[in-house]
Amino acid sequence: MDPHQQYILPKSLELYLKLANYPILSNTIRDRMREVLFTRGGMSEEEFEKEVLEKAIRSQRREGLVNPVAEEPPDVWQERLRRVRNQLTDFHFATRFSRDAVDEIIREVLEKRRPETIPLLGFNPELAPWDLLFKQAERYEAMPEPQRSAYVHHLKEIIVVIIKAMISDQLAYVGIAREFFTIQDLKEIRRRRYGRGRIGGKAAGMLLAYTILRRALVSLESSATLSFRIPESFFIGSDVNYEFYSLNDFHPYLSQKYKSREEQEREYPAIVERFQKARFPEYIVAHLRELLQNLGTRPLIVRSSSLLEDNFGMAFAGKYDSYFCPNQGSPDENLRSLLDAVKRVYASVLSPDALAYRKNKGLLDYDERMAVLIQAVEGERYDRYYFPFAAGVAFSRNPFRWTRRIRSQDGFLRIVAGLGTRAVNRVDRDYPRLVALSHPALRPERTVERIRKYSQHLIDVIDCHENTLKTLPIREVLGADYPFLRKLAVREKDKLLRLLPLNLSNLPPDSLVFTLDPLLKNKDLISCFRTMLKTIEKHYERPVDMEFALHVSPRRNGRSSIRDDPITLTILQCRPLSRRHETHVKLPADLPENRILFRTCGAVPHGTVSGIRWIALVEPRAYSAIQAPEIRFEIARAVGRLNRLLEKRRFLLMGPGRWGTSNPDLGVKVTYADIFNAAALVEIGYGNQKSAPELSFGTHFFQDLVEENIFPIPLLPDEPGSFLNETFLRESRNRLDDISPRDASLASILKVIDLEESKNELNIVLDAYREEGVAFFCPKQ
Repeated sequence: MDPHQQYILPKSLELYLKLANYPILSNTIRDRMREVLFTRGGMSEEEFEKEVLEKAIRSQRREGLVNPVAEEPPDVWQERLRRVRNQLTDFHFATRFSRDAVDEIIREVLEKRRPETIPLLGFNPELAPWDLLFKQAERYEAMPEPQRSAYVHHLKEIIVVIIKAMISDQLAYVGIAREFFTIQDLKEIRRRRYGRGRIGGKAAGMLLAYTILRRALVSLESSATLSFRIPESFFIGSDVNYEFYSLNDFHPYLSQKYKSREEQEREYPAIVERFQKARFPEYIVAHLRELLQNLGTRPLIVRSSSLLEDNFGMAFAGKYDSYFCPNQGSPDENLRSLLDAVKRVYASVLSPDALAYRKNKGLLDYDERMAVLIQAVEGERYDRYYFPFAAGVAFSRNPFRWTRRIRSQDGFLRIVAGLGTRAVNRVDRDYPRLVALSHPALRPERTVERIRKYSQHLIDVIDCHENTLKTLPIREVLGADYPFLRKLAVREKDKLLRLLPLNLSNLPPDSLVFTLDPLLKNKDLISCFRTMLKTIEKHYERPVDMEFALHVSPRRNGRSSIRDDPITLTILQCRPLSRRHETHVKLPADLPENRILFRTCGAVPHGTVSGIRWIALVEPRAYSAIQAPEIRFEIARAVGRLNRLLEKRRFLLMGPGRWGTSNPDLGVKVTYADIFNAAALVEIGYGNQKSAPELSFGTHFFQDLVEENIFPIPLLPDEPGSFLNETFLRESRNRLDDISPRDASLASILKVIDLEESKNELNIVLDAYREEGVAFFCPKQ
């Protein structure tokens, strides 16, 4: 006999004999055992009942029935199924759970037959079935307050066990969450979770922020003009990621993280393609089909929610993918689109950029499982398009103070009309509204011309007719009949910006400037943002950011006013942040021009960078002259190689337009993995070029720079007060061939300068209040 069977048989027999002591209650006990088996035993009810049926039919044949269906009466067949079901219950439970688990279930069943007594925590919560944990915690929560206080420590222990098993086991998170989540909160999360495992960091952060605010800001929640909520949300547990890998034989990809960067980049497209052809466990497909039926045609967004994401000290901002599902097709098309989106999110765990981030943070060896957050997209239908009134990202600390009047501790918004994708990403030829919450009317731009230039020109929407996500000119989407146009736009007339007139029928679309100024005059809304952000930061004990969407409800007469319509703020995501500690800086005076590399005026960060020994320069004019897209792509890859080769040497990265842009025409299309070793990034924009620096504050790219303590510095050499020492850059020897021989052919565009050759090093001083910055040479220390 197999040794394993020798071990299992006595245990299952022992269980059978134990239940024989309860001839009446044994059926109830086994019902509970099956519930635990299906929720925590790694076996679905469908698998179990299939085995019951097969073994019941096999037993009929063993007993000589030639035609089981015709020869056995229905009542006998049902009794046969019952007995086989009980036998398999005993067997599978004995193989998966300890003897203590059986005793806990028996005790639970017995307690139902006894008069109500003061409940005790007479079991180990770490080992107990979840149903038992929830039931015991509910009994504690239902107690009158004087009695409950004696058992609050037991209740907290159960809540912590459930949080660690179902939401997050990160101790910094658990320490906060245990003070706010109730057992009813956790029951609702469990109801919306598909499969086993945790729901991941993105979902965890959203739920905790909402729960903190719901407990702390009762008055705000019941306000007549302002309220907050979270979207309709569902979760695919992280253990489903394991099942997906096993079902499709993807285990070899677990070691992808240990391959070279070049191998990861070369193999990733094929991995994505293979993931797209993979299949899910049938029960997950069934759950998602039911979800789509319940939500109807509401658009969805499928978001990554890995176990490491949105963690304390590690934001993972933008490292994993999210996908919109317009959900306007047939039921089968919608289901296929949803499944494809989940597969792409799973594949993004293996993206080269995510793996580089994990390696740089010392997390490469961590078992990074991907949970998935599925949310109904916040918004409403207007004409053929679906989008929220406004959306963006809010920060509890303002990293960008362009005047001393601005208070950093009051926070900062990056907000757009439409979907918030244009607020969290660096986008092409477009600008979100940047809002200092201490002084929302103050802008970095001072003239009407610059306000128009740095306003929103495009809008992201879901096209319900074409079942796709689109980026469109905002004036083509928001016409004069859009009910909330007055809250989003002003008009330019006689070189002044004015509120929209009462009659919009003859308003020239080109006169509209989408500044969001009328909305930002709503003092209650601005105060709401400040209060919410301060409240979350207080309990997190560190700065946070919060992605949000805004919904406006017109008054009962159907007419929208500028300020008084009720507004609902939906929390989409919340995470703790890293931040720079501001230091006193002093700009050096009387520097001779030959000692200056550059001087910049305008919006700059605040701080200093010292001891720079190398400069890597993508020459802006040469880059702008490139005609072949593949050369621009190769420049970006060469920058990534330099980032690795100069890893232990302090270097400055300079280049045209916007670093990290998605459009190579506007700058070098790099990612986090290509720049994380740089000490600072200089974004150069000449007046005669279409690529110009854009304030990256608040984007995912900016969060990467903050985490790595990299300063983004805009430089417009043609602007008054600015200067770039082009003579030094042109005459310095190019060391590219020595540092990266494979990129020598790019030497006319990409230059590497070794400052040690002139026995100098470079220091940078940036003063955000004076809106000045200077980089200057000094003798090597």
